[in-house]
Amino acid sequence: MKFGVIVFPGSNCDHDTYNVIAEIAHQPVTFLWHDSEDLAGVDAVLVPGGFAYGDYLRTGAIAHFSPVMQSVKQFANGGGLVLGICNGFQILTESGLLPGALMRNAGLKYICKQVHVRVETANSPFTNQIAKGDVLKIPIGHMEGNYFCTAEDLQRLEAEGRIAFRYSTPSGDITPEANPNGSLSNIAGILSEKRNVLGMMPHPDRSSEKLLGSADGWKIFASMIEALATH
Repeated sequence: MKFGVIVFPGSNCDHDTYNVIAEIAHQPVTFLWHDSEDLAGVDAVLVPGGFAYGDYLRTGAIAHFSPVMQSVKQFANGGGLVLGICNGFQILTESGLLPGALMRNAGLKYICKQVHVRVETANSPFTNQIAKGDVLKIPIGHMEGNYFCTAEDLQRLEAEGRIAFRYSTPSGDITPEANPNGSLSNIAGILSEKRNVLGMMPHPDRSSEKLLGSADGWKIFASMIEALATH
């Protein structure tokens, strides 16, 4: 299997994400440049965090026009695995691969801290190694992480089991106090209709080694590897 990590002007978590695949998962991985349509034969695409194109206009608004994202859309529509982390999640919503939008945090401040998220489904290529109801400790670092969608989209996400993660207390309770940014229904991550695209605001790339304060994020990458190995 082979992973690809997209590099946009302004990406700052591309090397973090690359490191997880290369040094922890010990899997082949390559960088994918933003102005190339060539996905280099990868089996999974990782859209990392950062500030693609300086977040001008709004987060992800320019990045979704880049040549590489046109190829990612085709790849995803064909069933390929795509994981968008933080700015990557924002880009995926702008690209139409996921519903909704990421707005300014409710407190209008940049937030960088460890949070807890409850796993809402084990039925996805990104959570097959995690039990529903498990609580993961993963950091966030964003200004626009406030997830919003229409009432109709929320109903569909709920009905189809496409909410992957919700911000929670360490014991797994979903409370307003556990919501760091005002996200609708405490949503921290969602899946596409085919369940092959995941967008999440917390950073599994920054929590895949115990040295970083938590290795819980590794479970998401391990799930992807298992899904690819058994596909």
